[in-house]
Amino acid sequence: MIADRMASIRPFYVMELLARARELENSGRSIIHMEVGEPDFETPRPIIEAGMRALDEGYTHYTPAAGIPELRAAIAADYRNRYGVHLDPARILVTPGSSGALQLVMSIVVNPGEAVMMADPGYPCNRHFVRLVSGEPVTVPVGPESGYQLTAEIIEREWTDNMRAVMVASPSNPTGTLIKREELNRIYRVVKERGGILIVDEIYQGLVYGADPFTALEITDDLFIINSFSKYYGMTGWRLGWMIAPERHVSAADRLAQNIFLSAPTPAQYAALAAFGDETQRIVEQRCGAFQARRDYLLPALRQLGFDIPVEPEGAFYLYANCKKITEDSFAFAHELLESEGVATTPGKDFGDNLPEQHVRFAYTTSMEKLAEGVARIARFIDR
Repeated sequence: MIADRMASIRPFYVMELLARARELENSGRSIIHMEVGEPDFETPRPIIEAGMRALDEGYTHYTPAAGIPELRAAIAADYRNRYGVHLDPARILVTPGSSGALQLVMSIVVNPGEAVMMADPGYPCNRHFVRLVSGEPVTVPVGPESGYQLTAEIIEREWTDNMRAVMVASPSNPTGTLIKREELNRIYRVVKERGGILIVDEIYQGLVYGADPFTALEITDDLFIINSFSKYYGMTGWRLGWMIAPERHVSAADRLAQNIFLSAPTPAQYAALAAFGDETQRIVEQRCGAFQARRDYLLPALRQLGFDIPVEPEGAFYLYANCKKITEDSFAFAHELLESEGVATTPGKDFGDNLPEQHVRFAYTTSMEKLAEGVARIARFIDR
């Protein structure tokens, strides 16, 4: 027997495309990867060296469930230095990736039958974490008029009696758009007035181009923050993230982490201490500049091919493109583009039910040279 909840857990379709792309590569085909949201840069060398030292020095045992004190203090110091936010390290829980943080927050705040509101399109796993605790994900269609983001007005309109929490992401996946400081403040007030909880995904924090970077903690400390070392610091395979919880929720989160994780990977925690050093900061800021240059190339190139991208993304490393002028079926388009021209993309089907057949996500997580080759191949495919 399989639990009933599994009937609503969809596959992550991009992983099927990735597997096929790897098969084609192994057969000798040249593949341009624009599908998976993983930086092409290696983990910065200072972090790797810190991880190697941790292994050499025997840091291979369990840590406290909430993480080593040194790392929690370093994260708190980074918020102080970067944003002027004074944060008690006791409110920080280090987790096995941001997925671990999402599992914790949904488990400790959502009762069976309670709802969590989120934007559609949005990161697909968020709604599944809600279903995992027998909650109800309420995905609200959003478009270019709101920057593909929930707004205070939308939340007010869509609020229901069983609504427990609202989750927003800035920068977002798949659209790369931001929520402005003033709007996030309004969102918090609307949620708070209705007795709800605000969860803010800041996983792509740091990868912001031309906008004023900030954290939701500058608005209030009465919310949950989800973050990760994966994207900005290029530590995807190290499986390390963190959650910042309101003080009243810390004990419950710690207690649950003890039971389901024991702790985040120990060598990864010691390696991450080097993420906040000056050398690593120089490296990741240079990479941020490279991502911006890629966006500035790919955005007009795709528009010229007929893709409609009405909102210029200011963060992350994605372009969410309307392809209705080119195809009526983005899922078939993505598969045919891969098989015909060796360009891997992600169909809108992965990100919700809001016109998925009209959208494709492009990740500019590959070199400028490969992006240019990818654009040429896409143009050739469309011309056919």
